[in-house]
Parts: sequence; structure tokens; C-alpha cells
Amino acid sequence: MKPPHLKRSSWGASVKHQIIKTNSINMHFVEQGQGPVILLCHGFPETSYSWRHQLPALAKAGFRAVAPDLRGYGETDRPEEIDQYTLFHLVGDMVGLLDAIGEEQAVIVGNDWGALLAWHAALIRPDRFNGVVALSVPMMAQPPVRPTTLFPQTKEELFYALYFQSPGIAEKELERDVSFSLHKIFFALSGDAGPHESNGETPKHLNMMASRTEGFLATLPDSYSLPSWLTDTDLRIYAEAFSKSGFRGPLNYYRNMDRNFELMAALKGLKISVPALFLIGEKHVGLPGMKQMISGMSKLVPMLQDSVALPGMGHWLQQEDPEKVNSAIISFARN
Repeated sequence: MKPPHLKRSSWGASVKHQIIKTNSINMHFVEQGQGPVILLCHGFPETSYSWRHQLPALAKAGFRAVAPDLRGYGETDRPEEIDQYTLFHLVGDMVGLLDAIGEEQAVIVGNDWGALLAWHAALIRPDRFNGVVALSVPMMAQPPVRPTTLFPQTKEELFYALYFQSPGIAEKELERDVSFSLHKIFFALSGDAGPHESNGETPKHLNMMASRTEGFLATLPDSYSLPSWLTDTDLRIYAEAFSKSGFRGPLNYYRNMDRNFELMAALKGLKISVPALFLIGEKHVGLPGMKQMISGMSKLVPMLQDSVALPGMGHWLQQEDPEKVNSAIISFARN
């Protein structure tokens, strides 16, 4: 008998693994518990495993917690074509997932790209997603021009999202040593590494700029030890997943930023009409203009209940501070 791979054997017997058909792809997800659905959407570079601390807590609180590997990740299909990774595809995947598991509605929760997905799922389909909890990435207004024209770049460096645009370049760098790549990214964006914004600025080594000659990882801080919230086993599970899937699918999310801008033009001015909660780490590495985005978010999300900064935390909130995140999600979903 073939032994289960590391990821599945680490979840425990109470977590169910399933593969369903949604929006023309096969999607793997894990679930635990019974009750109203809370749909958990991971970011980059994560998988459903990033919600390992949430599933048992939400199940114990009386919810059905469902965490998919998003398209391109883990055991879910990874279409080759770049244009198959727009926000409309991602929202469609989540609608299809609810249909496949026989549920009409869910509170949708997301971190990083999962937060963008969660915001837009609530924006486009409030009939299916009756609440949204977004981690790390605020709801943003439609920019006046294509997003890639707004990101900073110099002769020596360019913003990481620009570096990710050319197919094959970032893949080659990140896949050279998957475990090393994940280690650097997880540490650099966690509260363990910073930033400390005492002067309102992000330190240069965390400005998310990639070197034109040395790549993305070279600009991130080194750490011989893992961040406090990540174990050797956790890292091996992530490395196993990305060694199998590669990084092309996940990077294709970034390669659709301008396409999303064009497609979302039809939704300009539309506001999110369901209750919402926003959580961010106090040491989060922000996008350009992040503070202004957060302060202006209530105009886009009229039913925003709160914006909470978690002390000492970075970008990986559900992994760095699971107790506070679990408590916030449960309290929100019960109201």
C-alpha cells in the first residue's frame, strides 16, 4: 500500500480530504465539522495547510470549516494558460465549491491573494457569501490605470509583482531550491523579521523590491532558523506541495493583475453589501499606500465592522497568531 504523503498524514483523522469538480477544474479541499460553512482561502505561497490551526477550532465552535487548495496550488488542477487565473475564475471556483458540497452560503475568509478573492466573492456574489473576513490585504478601489504601471522600479530593482510578470523567470528562481525559497519568504514577511515602522517607513531590506540581476530572494533577509510559528514538519509539507505543483500557477495570479483591472471595470463603484472584518499584522510589510487604503476602506465596505491590527504579527496571521484569528472569525461568524 502506498503511504499517504506528508501533508495528508499530518492533518489527523478528523479532517476529511476530498476532490470535487468546480468551474472545469478538479479541486482538492479539506474540511472539518458541521454547521454553517466558513470557507478559508489561502494566499501565496501557501496551501490549504495554512489553515491547519483554524479547522479544529472552527469545528469545535459549531461550524463546517472548508479549506481548498486554490487553482494552481497543491492537489488542485493547475491550468497552463495564464488567462485562466483571473479573479472571476477564482470566484467561480468558490461558487462551484459551494454547489459541490451542497451549501447555499458561506462566510468567506482569506489571507493575501485569498483576501482579494474573498473581497471580490462578497462583492460579486453577496447571495452566496454573506460575510467576509480579510487578512492582510484591504479592499482596494479600482485604480485609475493598469496596476503594473503604478509599481516602483529603478535601474537596479523592480517591485516584486513586476518581477513576477515574465513567465519562467521567477519559476526558475523559486523552484531551484523550493524549501530554501519558502523559508526565506515565510521568514521575511513574518513578525519575526519586522518591519518596525517607528518612522512610518519599511526598512529597505523589506521593501519587496527584486534585484534585476540577482532576483527576488536575494533582497530578502537571511535567517538560519525558521520563524517561531513554523516547524520543520510544516516547511517540509509546504515544500512537498510546491515541489509537486511548481510555482507557475501561483505566479499566474500576479500575471492577471492588469487583466483583472480591465475585467473589473464593469464593477466600478459597486460596494460590498455584506458584513466584513479586516485583520492585519502590526508588522505587516505594506503595499505602497497601504495606510491610505485601510483608512479609506469603509467607503468601499459600508458594513465593515472593524479593522484590527494584531500586535507583533506579520503577513501570515492565521499561522502566526491562530488563537486571536480563530477568536475573531468565530465571533464575527456568530453575529
